[in-house]
Amino acid sequence: MFTAVLRDLAIIFLALESIVVLAMLGILIWQIWRLTKMLQTEVKPIVRDAQGTINTVRGTTTFMGDNLVNPVLRANGKVAGFRRTAQVLMADLPLQPKRKPAPHTTPVTPPPEPPGTL
Repeated sequence: MFTAVLRDLAIIFLALESIVVLAMLGILIWQIWRLTKMLQTEVKPIVRDAQGTINTVRGTTTFMGDNLVNPVLRANGKVAGFRRTAQVLMADLPLQPKRKPAPHTTPVTPPPEPPGTL
């Protein structure tokens, strides 16, 4: 008789536990459905806007590189070439006369410090 009561209580406990597990599973499925809806309605537009911004930045950097950076680099290269050409051509010219040296002055030295001072 005691085993029959224990068996009945175990069956009731397992039935209640199954109901709780099914309820929790239903809540989990509902939360996953809400998450997918949120991803579709909120995250996709953010990703789309970010892609648009990246494309704009890519176009701006291409424009700046083509219209500003490359011409400046070319001009700097030409200036460096002209400068080097001038250095090579000027190296063969005779040196200009040197100027008179400045009069010799003795450097002023500070007086020695008394001993014991830091």
